[in-house]
Amino acid sequence: MSRQVVRSSKFRHVFGQPVKNDQCYDDIRISQMTWDSCFCSANPKFVAMIVDASGGGAFMVLPLSKTGRIDMSYPTVCGHTGPVLDIEFCPHNDNIIASGSEDCSVMIWEIPDGGLTSPLTEPVVKLEGHSKRVGILSCGITQKLLNGFQRHLVEGWNMGQERTHSILARIRT
Repeated sequence: MSRQVVRSSKFRHVFGQPVKNDQCYDDIRISQMTWDSCFCSANPKFVAMIVDASGGGAFMVLPLSKTGRIDMSYPTVCGHTGPVLDIEFCPHNDNIIASGSEDCSVMIWEIPDGGLTSPLTEPVVKLEGHSKRVGILSCGITQKLLNGFQRHLVEGWNMGQERTHSILARIRT
């Protein structure tokens, strides 16, 4: 009776190569805020990461071509008065990103084509009217931005208008 010690697999001798430092993003202060979010979002042009910031929330938007060590003074998107909890790029326009924060607001930002050269503090649209912090954002295939927060509600906003929104679901636990 023969016993097979090593499982037969055609991938058994395949090994990964570590990425070189000049092809990574290095020295980024990722937020220490505990929340159910991945703290990043990416699209074909940019990658965005929520970072630690004093005096409110901020996130960093980097062009995919900018790799290596990121300087501590790199410009950020900083318009929220509370920590940023989630960010999401628009699937229709690679330069549009939404951010939800603990300050009970959602802000829509437009990133310049070459990336940020100075801190971005003024949003294109500020969606207010939430009574609790906004923790989950999702952009759909239509022009709707969905957000969820601690009132167990899911709201839908038209991304181009500040006041057009509706409650889509009320979640009971």
